[in-house]
Amino acid sequence: MTIDKQTMNLIIKMQKDEITSAFLYDRLAKRETNEERKSLLEQISKDEFRHYEFFRTFSDKTINPNKFKILFWMILSYIFGLTFVAKLMEKGEEDAQVVYEQMEGTVHGIKEVLADEERHEEELINSFHEERLKYVGSIVLGLNDALVELTGALAGLTFALQDPNTVALAGLITGVAAAFSMASSEYLATKQDEPHKEALVSAIYTGSAYLVAVTLMIIPFLVGLNVYVALGMTIAIVIIIIFVFNFYISVAKDLNFRRRFLEMVTISLGVAFVSFIFSFIIKFFLGV
Repeated sequence: MTIDKQTMNLIIKMQKDEITSAFLYDRLAKRETNEERKSLLEQISKDEFRHYEFFRTFSDKTINPNKFKILFWMILSYIFGLTFVAKLMEKGEEDAQVVYEQMEGTVHGIKEVLADEERHEEELINSFHEERLKYVGSIVLGLNDALVELTGALAGLTFALQDPNTVALAGLITGVAAAFSMASSEYLATKQDEPHKEALVSAIYTGSAYLVAVTLMIIPFLVGLNVYVALGMTIAIVIIIIFVFNFYISVAKDLNFRRRFLEMVTISLGVAFVSFIFSFIIKFFLGV
């Protein structure tokens, strides 16, 4: 079979992608504790290697995997979990499938590879039911409340106190107290419908998410910056947190990223602006 240069370049690219995926799935399988998922990941790794060998029959080249890409995906899997990585990889596979379809009629046997890839996606996504996704509502509650309430509080405290250390102290006390309050409220609310253990885990996720957000938002006020510069950095951190979290949720649960991101940013910054103005008014009338 005669293959043109453009198609050969696509074959070599797909060959590298397949061997990289084979090594990645093998690494993921080695750290998986669930035997069913471990077996699935091992099978997918073998299938990807078989695809690599399929493309090698056309290219007659031995190609090494992309080690940086494997490391990148492994780090993401530790941070965000296997579900997130699987869904994100699925989006990449959609692009690969377009390439496979372009090669139909030119590369004999490509339809079988395409069918394998589609089957992998469905099996992989359906196999993961991670705890962090089960309690994602609790994480949303903790993060959302922290970002909205503390952004507003820090904006108000910044103008009212105008001292970064005092703002940090007041913000930290407020944030920690609010985190425990939110966690206990989540426990009591969840306990109405769920067993004690699940209600407790839900409360821990809510409180932990709140505390993480509080810690990140307080840091700029503790490094010796001008109080208004610190507030600006805190707002930037808030936007980054909102971006990362909503990207994770949109990928893991197939939700609209743009709408959720803009909605959360608008609410958080809107509350901060109102709090800043309110503090200005109070300070003016009280003459503090």
